[in-house]
Amino acid sequence: MSRRSGILEFAVLGLLRESPMHGYELRKRLNTSLGVFRAFSYGTLYPCLKTLVANGWLIEESGGSPEDALAAPLAGRRAKIVYRLTAEGKEHFEDLLSQTGPDAYEDEHFAARFAFFGQTSRDVRMRVLEGRRSRLEERLEKMRASLARTRERLDDYTLELQRHGMESVEREVRWLNELIESERAGRDQQRSAPGSSAQQNNTSGESTGLPRRRETNPPPDPSDDPNK
Repeated sequence: MSRRSGILEFAVLGLLRESPMHGYELRKRLNTSLGVFRAFSYGTLYPCLKTLVANGWLIEESGGSPEDALAAPLAGRRAKIVYRLTAEGKEHFEDLLSQTGPDAYEDEHFAARFAFFGQTSRDVRMRVLEGRRSRLEERLEKMRASLARTRERLDDYTLELQRHGMESVEREVRWLNELIESERAGRDQQRSAPGSSAQQNNTSGESTGLPRRRETNPPPDPSDDPNK
């Protein structure tokens, strides 16, 4: 399985854990909710769905009312297929959520993992965030070293592009620092107040750990980094 197809399968399972959907709904959610899938086709999605069905993680059901299902063949139309997560699929997705290996820190996979942090345990969130920060700090160190070696040979525009790339990585590191600090603060608060309303209102039994936003700008998109 390629890394790209693995990310897509993860995202599909995560969305279907929320509710059953047909292919068009899935594609729309992937496009609008997960930036990593801004540009992909039905030709990519449907083979993925077939694989998940074959593995027993999804089942196909006829969508719409019984009357619609009967009328579709008469009208020469195929009935909509709704995809539903099986118990095995839910268990498989939860296993994927618990993984914190190096793939979880990469640009595309991290974006998909972060989109489902609301379904992820706090300890796993912390390991993924810290791993991502460490990966970016390594990248930033290499970028600075490269810039120091080649600065004299670069024209002004190429130099500005290099600086822009570094600033993008630095901005994401600052964002990750805020998230990690908030996760730690939330964990400390949870320990001191185990019966808090924040715990009771969260389906996973944990506060989200998200920092209070002081601005309306969205978090940095890893795919925007020109130097990755």
